[in-house]
Amino acid sequence: MEVSKKLLNSVPGCVDDALQGLVCCSPGLRLLQGHRVILRADLEDVKGKVALLSGGGSGHEPAHAGYVGRGMLTGAIAGPVFTSPPVGSIVAAIRAVAEAGAEGVLLIVKNYTGDRLNFGLALERARGEGTKVEMVIIGDDCAFSLPKKAGRRGLCGTVLIHKIAGALAEEGKSLNEILHFVQSAATRIGTLGVSLSPCTVPGSGPTFKLAPDELELGLGIHGEAGVRRDKMKSSDDVVKVMIDHMTDPSSQSRVDLSSGDTVILVVNNLGGLSCLELQIVASSAVHCLEGRGVKIERAMVGSFMTALEMSGVSLTIMKCTPELLHLYDRETSAPAWPRISHFPVTGQTRILQCVPETTTYEEPKADTMSVQVYSRVLGCVCAALLALEEELNDLDRAAGDGDCGSTHARAAQAIQNWVNSQQIPSNPAKLLMALSQVLLEKMGGTSGALYSLFLIAAARPLQSACGPQAWASAMEDGIEAMKRFGGAEPGDRTMLDPLCAAAAVLQSLRIPGCDLMQIVSSAAQRAMEAAESTRHMIAGAGRASYIGSSSLNRPDPGAIAVAAILKAIKEGLDPGFVSSP
Repeated sequence: MEVSKKLLNSVPGCVDDALQGLVCCSPGLRLLQGHRVILRADLEDVKGKVALLSGGGSGHEPAHAGYVGRGMLTGAIAGPVFTSPPVGSIVAAIRAVAEAGAEGVLLIVKNYTGDRLNFGLALERARGEGTKVEMVIIGDDCAFSLPKKAGRRGLCGTVLIHKIAGALAEEGKSLNEILHFVQSAATRIGTLGVSLSPCTVPGSGPTFKLAPDELELGLGIHGEAGVRRDKMKSSDDVVKVMIDHMTDPSSQSRVDLSSGDTVILVVNNLGGLSCLELQIVASSAVHCLEGRGVKIERAMVGSFMTALEMSGVSLTIMKCTPELLHLYDRETSAPAWPRISHFPVTGQTRILQCVPETTTYEEPKADTMSVQVYSRVLGCVCAALLALEEELNDLDRAAGDGDCGSTHARAAQAIQNWVNSQQIPSNPAKLLMALSQVLLEKMGGTSGALYSLFLIAAARPLQSACGPQAWASAMEDGIEAMKRFGGAEPGDRTMLDPLCAAAAVLQSLRIPGCDLMQIVSSAAQRAMEAAESTRHMIAGAGRASYIGSSSLNRPDPGAIAVAAILKAIKEGLDPGFVSSP
């Protein structure tokens, strides 16, 4: 038998350790000595009010102990994993709240045979001691069209009953008033789960098996069999199947849902689903219900009643009334109850319009390079990067994932497509900003972000001037932005090494009457030398910094790419580049 890995101190002590962890981090909770019972720290505030107790087997955290607090449960009794709590501990919890002056005790119990028996026995013993005790059984499972003789299983809908009953108790309602109200409310709730994987009880193997391409509809929170197994589907399709099943008119376990109804929706992680998947399921559920004309008043998304590490999700739908919504919205101090907006989900504006770009560019001056020169330079750069694709990929395999050349080739193709699809801006700042956006969207990865960052910063000095001095400043500003946000410095074996070498030469552009082509040619040469010298450097930034230096005896591919770009720029320039005095 394969036993799954779990972060425990010991299998026998896992429940006690978990309860200790909850109490350690929740100042409003206390552990009843000698029992696996969590109680409110402010039990004196229960005097004269109805106390609410719930519980069950462990492994469903945060249920039920996480819902102990003002406005929800007074206490929760935990059993071993997936096993009903012992009668003695339930009785001890009843005695504790009765001693605190509670005006009656309501036991909220999920519909499982062991829970019904043990809580029922405790109820009878407590009544024999003179305590007013009632019990409500919650069965909200929609899995089976014809419920078994034992009735519908208690699932995540029980948590909503905790909340409704807790609000009523805080209002000072009597035991019978709360009992009758929640019995009625429970008939308005339905839950259905779907599982993608089994769960494993600590010290044991998986509770069942699912093929890699299968899911199970209607599985119980202890791994009990569901209604059927299907092939994996998209989130939208799975949610549609679930809601169709929950609202099937021929099912005796259905939720009667019609267009115009208002509901509370709970999207519950069964334990092992990623937060990413959970939010996708939530979106699917909201759109599915709203597509049927159902108004969602409130939505909860998170882990509320789990099945250890089972990868899966359950949907709970409660048809709500204004009174139920008022009780649901009441404040609670229970640590596991989420902070929820008191605004309806349906009807809210979900998309904000983007703020349009407001950057203005001055008209180009007479000393600006011609559009033809820009086009020729970009053409040379793209051709150089496409020709280097395999060489750069080969260099990148030593320290990366071997895609540096492909990434730069993708950038070159994106620039070519952009040049062919529209008029190249004559304003240099506007040109660099446009190229920055193209690379950010199409190049991708860290390289795309770095090039985009460089071009955005380099465009700033060119908004007000566009002579050789402005281009020297553009180079400086671009490099500074890369250093500031990229975290690298010259000597770290990155694309900054050739850029900084070229920038040092390009400072000569600030000298009036300088020879432009000679300076640009010299800058390109220095950049290539700096790129080649990276073979002798120890990587100080980027993915290569995690690789042993003995594996890095060839030039950095990013540095070689930058040197090739600068060389291509030199080759693309001609007398169309007009300097200003």
